[in-house]
Amino acid sequence: MEKKRMNVVCAIMRDGDKYLCTQRLRKGPSYTAEHWEFPGGKVEDNENDYEALRREIREEMDWDIFVGRRLGTIKHEYPDFIINLTAYECMARNNNFKLLAHLDSKWLTTEEFSSLEWTEADKKLIDMVWRL
Repeated sequence: MEKKRMNVVCAIMRDGDKYLCTQRLRKGPSYTAEHWEFPGGKVEDNENDYEALRREIREEMDWDIFVGRRLGTIKHEYPDFIINLTAYECMARNNNFKLLAHLDSKWLTTEEFSSLEWTEADKKLIDMVWRL
């Protein structure tokens, strides 16, 4: 059986030298549940990356953001699906968001990223983005 493929977008939000990291809910497969990621979500068939990212952040965080330049895309194969994860540099007028679909959030420096248990796709993304 062919694995499901998903296009996913995420927001790289920066405040000074810190970046927003969010913790996934306890639901879902063990290899992603409660792991850390950059906020975002799936791109629907009828939308482009920018629309999807703004929609996902609005739905999951009740937060309006500006989606900027594309930072890069990684591909990762999980046991039951394949993800194409594209990161975008994003900004917001303020940091007044609500966690509607995450357990926790943290603003961390890149040096502090290793203190979290990241999803495998986001680990690859970190390696790629911070080499730019």
